[in-house]
Amino acid sequence: MPRPSHDVRAFDARATDADLDDLRARLAAARLPEAETVRGAAPGPRRWAQGVPLADLADLVAYWRTGYDWRAFEARLDRIGQFRTTVDGLGIHFLHRRSARADAVPLLLTHGWPGSVAEFVDVVDELADPQDADAPAFHVVVPSLPGFGYSDKPATTGWGIERMAAAWVELMGRLGYDRFAAHGGDWGGVITTVLGGRFPAHVLGIHTLTPQAPPGLPTDGLTAAERAWTEETRAFWDGPRAAYAKQQAARPQTIGYSLVDSPVGLLAWILDKFAEWSHTEDSPFETMSRDRVLDNVTLYWLTRAGASAARIYYESHDSLDPDLRVDVPSALSVYPRDIEKCPRPWARERYRNIVRWNAPGAGGHFPSLEVPGPFVADLREGVAAVLAARR
Repeated sequence: MPRPSHDVRAFDARATDADLDDLRARLAAARLPEAETVRGAAPGPRRWAQGVPLADLADLVAYWRTGYDWRAFEARLDRIGQFRTTVDGLGIHFLHRRSARADAVPLLLTHGWPGSVAEFVDVVDELADPQDADAPAFHVVVPSLPGFGYSDKPATTGWGIERMAAAWVELMGRLGYDRFAAHGGDWGGVITTVLGGRFPAHVLGIHTLTPQAPPGLPTDGLTAAERAWTEETRAFWDGPRAAYAKQQAARPQTIGYSLVDSPVGLLAWILDKFAEWSHTEDSPFETMSRDRVLDNVTLYWLTRAGASAARIYYESHDSLDPDLRVDVPSALSVYPRDIEKCPRPWARERYRNIVRWNAPGAGGHFPSLEVPGPFVADLREGVAAVLAARR
């Protein structure tokens, strides 16, 4: 059982009625631009070629204003269990769902951008207390990254991936979990890699959706499919689709004014990524709930996190130590419509003990929202492989 924790306080998040009324008023008064000039294109990527189509955004804004229920999401967070503590001088918010199972293993889940703890609310219960008694169970901890959600906003520079990983080790130890498994995607996947590489005494093993190869590896010896992965990834980062990352890495404060002042601007900025990075033919809502996407966006809005969350790019873009190696058991999953796909031979250059490699048949950058059932199965199998390798 975990040792008694200190400086961990139950947290009760409640937006004021005035804040919610202000949001609805801003949505009602929104000034929208004219329609995109590719309007009329058939459903598919071409329809989104200039960004979020006007009709889609207008419909979602109307639902956000008149049909969406933020209080239901607040209640959902409360049922899971919300807490705050101060780590390295910064207030950190986290969800903590302890399993009823005696054999449960501590599992840390780390989100990225433009996500939040909302990415995991639909899978926490099943991970903690699975319906199948033979499935592994976990004590689940889901922190909000610094500058995201109900975590504090850093007032100085220096909160990059290395410091966040160290803070997570302190957080888990404070909860009594001196040894734990870790999972993440997007920035959460990079932080998970740092956890595995820097803290092997505390990390049982990792499961990441974002394997990070060392730079400068040749394509010699890769299969045609693996070379295609490298070309797709290079095209993404070298082309205009990565403009959001370059903007947030170079000038997060500038874009932050719009993201904190305009709920429609914030919605469009985030929805664009949920649409482009999901495994769908047209709308992200083919696989994801409108409510869950709006839970995520509303959390950014109410906590005024548009600028502070964007600063993770300023602090950490291209900052992963090229010489970092991960020796703890590692399970790596590469979803077919993710934006960054690392070939297995390249991954082996950083992750020295890959115990499971998986390329699921469906899903994109947000599999816990797009394909929650298969995501849970993949995560369970990956962590089970990690734990088996330590026996």
